[in-house]
Amino acid sequence: MSVGDQLQIENLGRSFGGFKALEGITASFGANRVTSVIGPNGAGKSTLFNILSGALKPSTGTIRFRGRDLKKTPQHEFVHLGIARTFQITNIFPQLSVHENVRVAAQAFRSAYNIWTPRSSLSDLVDQADLALASVGLSERRSWNAAALSHGEQRALEIAIALVANPSLLLLDEPTAGMGPQETKDMVTLIERLARDRTILLVEHKMKMVVGLSDRILVLHHGQLIADGTPRQIQSDANVRAVYLGQSGGYA
Repeated sequence: MSVGDQLQIENLGRSFGGFKALEGITASFGANRVTSVIGPNGAGKSTLFNILSGALKPSTGTIRFRGRDLKKTPQHEFVHLGIARTFQITNIFPQLSVHENVRVAAQAFRSAYNIWTPRSSLSDLVDQADLALASVGLSERRSWNAAALSHGEQRALEIAIALVANPSLLLLDEPTAGMGPQETKDMVTLIERLARDRTILLVEHKMKMVVGLSDRILVLHHGQLIADGTPRQIQSDANVRAVYLGQSGGYA
């Protein structure tokens, strides 16, 4: 593990009763890199993301973010440390405008926010929301009702909501789920742009996208890390092909 690593996990494990969802996971993640976590259903991907976002505590092992041990850190503090997450199911307020969705998130992030503060005095929050929307290409949809956005745009809005916390580590849970080819291409472009300034970890099932986008791929199987390498290394790994991609190794 190098000095420049944003995140380090060592011997990470999580058990539910007698079931080991994760066991002995060790890895480190550098800044401005895209790492994808892949594996068949039940491999432990969601459990890993839940631990890294603070939703679950590990049963064994350590997590360090910027050198800080997170094992005893409450979940609500993760976002203030610079860790933000999106979810597989879009999590927005459809009845609010696009801008209001992001501004509400900015208000929630501000620990000193007072509900009696006049909205007119919160111009910095408005600017913060505008910046986040610009980052994901939704400035022109600012006044739209969020329910009117396309599926891909709603996913981008969820990322904008995460960006108001200015995270240095962004966890994306299946960011292209339910998207067609063009929306997937647009999301890949967005992720590549966001990765210039932050570490990105994502769970994905679209292997062509994963191979083309990732600097690095982790492969989980039955809660264990069976491979860790570049896309080229993962594609040529016989064990990965056998347990996940099949003998044909199709990366559709």
